[in-house]
Amino acid sequence: MARVFKRKDRLNAMSEINITSLLDLVFCLLIIFMITATVIEQNIPINLPKQPRDPSAARDEKQKYVAVTIDKDDHYFFEKNPVSADDLRAEFKVLAAQPDPPVINLREDPTLSVQQQDDVLTMIQQAGLTKLSFPTQVK
Repeated sequence: MARVFKRKDRLNAMSEINITSLLDLVFCLLIIFMITATVIEQNIPINLPKQPRDPSAARDEKQKYVAVTIDKDDHYFFEKNPVSADDLRAEFKVLAAQPDPPVINLREDPTLSVQQQDDVLTMIQQAGLTKLSFPTQVK
């Protein structure tokens, strides 16, 4: 015996509510809420220090800077002189022995691995130097 799904009386009002479109709307609003909630959470208000428009103007004229460069072939340069890793450690110790140690201006090739960068930072830390700057290009 087959089931028949026809309504007996087509003129009577339908007593069931179709909530399919309502559920679509609720799920859409839920997704929008989840996305906006994550964006709002990451917006933490803090007072950042102001930087002058000209970065070179922010430098203290009394402060001495020493350039240390690492090229893409993992060669070290102290100022403009090529040095080995051991010589660089010795230079850092000499700088740390000064009464007012200079700022190490660490210039690195962007293709260096994290390990190569970490090796130089470890040398600087072991020497006891605490002033470090990373120059960048202005885009």
